[in-house]
Amino acid sequence: MNPNYQGSSTAIPNIYGKTDLTYNDYLKVPDLLQLQVQQSSPVHHDEMLFIIIHQAYELWFKLVLHELEFAISYMQQSEVLRAHHFVKRAVEIMKLMVPQIHILETMTPIEFLEFREHLNPASGFQSLQFREIEFVAGLKDPTYLKHFVNRPEIIAQLNARLQGPDLRTGYFKLLKNLGFDIPTEDTDENREAIILGIKPIYQSPKDHLPLYLLSESLVDLDEYLSLWREHHVRVVERVIGFKRGTGGSSGAEYLRSTTSKKCFPHLWDVRTYLEKMP
Repeated sequence: MNPNYQGSSTAIPNIYGKTDLTYNDYLKVPDLLQLQVQQSSPVHHDEMLFIIIHQAYELWFKLVLHELEFAISYMQQSEVLRAHHFVKRAVEIMKLMVPQIHILETMTPIEFLEFREHLNPASGFQSLQFREIEFVAGLKDPTYLKHFVNRPEIIAQLNARLQGPDLRTGYFKLLKNLGFDIPTEDTDENREAIILGIKPIYQSPKDHLPLYLLSESLVDLDEYLSLWREHHVRVVERVIGFKRGTGGSSGAEYLRSTTSKKCFPHLWDVRTYLEKMP
C-alpha cells in the first residue's frame, strides 16, 4: 500500500442506514429492562426470576402467533410447503418453551410463598396471548371470555380470534381445495368422514409429501402445546403442591384437566385407520 495515499475524495456512502442506530436502541433494551416491577416489600430476590420467565413466555407467545398467522395465510393460498415452514418455526419455539418453565424449580417452595400473595388476583390463566394461540390453532372455547368481564378490550381481541381464521379450519379448507374428500363442517357427526378424507395422505406419504410434512408439523405443534401444559402442571405441583391458583382456579387440578386437549384430533386418530401395505 502506498503510504502517501490519501484516499478518495468521495465520501463512502452509509449502506447500513442511520449511523446513530445502536443495538440498544434497535431492541429498546433500556425500556425492556424497566419492565420488571416487583410487588413484594421488602423485595424478594426470587420475584425477579418469576417475572422475567413469564415475560419471556409472553414474547415467545407473540412470536408463535406471528408465525401461525403466516401459516394460515399460506394455507389460504394453497402454498403447502410455505405453511409447513412457519408451523415448524412455531414448533421450534415451543421446543424452547417447554424446558424453560423448569427454571422455576430453582425456587424452593417456601421461597415462592414469601412473595406469592403479592400476585393475587393475577394468574397465568389470564394470559391473553396463550388463549389466542389456542384459538388460532383451532381450540376455540368461548367460555374463556367470561374470565375477562372487566376487560372489554381483551374480550374484543378474543372475539376477533373466535371469528377469525384458524389452523384447523384452514387445513381442512386447504385439503378440500386440493381435491380431497373432506366435509365442510368439523362436527362429531363428520369425524369419521374427515379421518377417511385425511387417510390417503398418511397411507401413502410419498405420494402426498408436502401435505404429509404439513400435517405432521401440525401434530408436532399439538404435541408441544400438550407437553408445555404437562410440564407446567408438574412445576406447579412441585412448587405449590395443590394450593388454589392465585386467580381463584383449583391450581394444579385445573391445569391437569387441560393436558388432554388436542387442536388436531383427526390427525392423531387417523393412525388408527391405517392399513399395512400389501
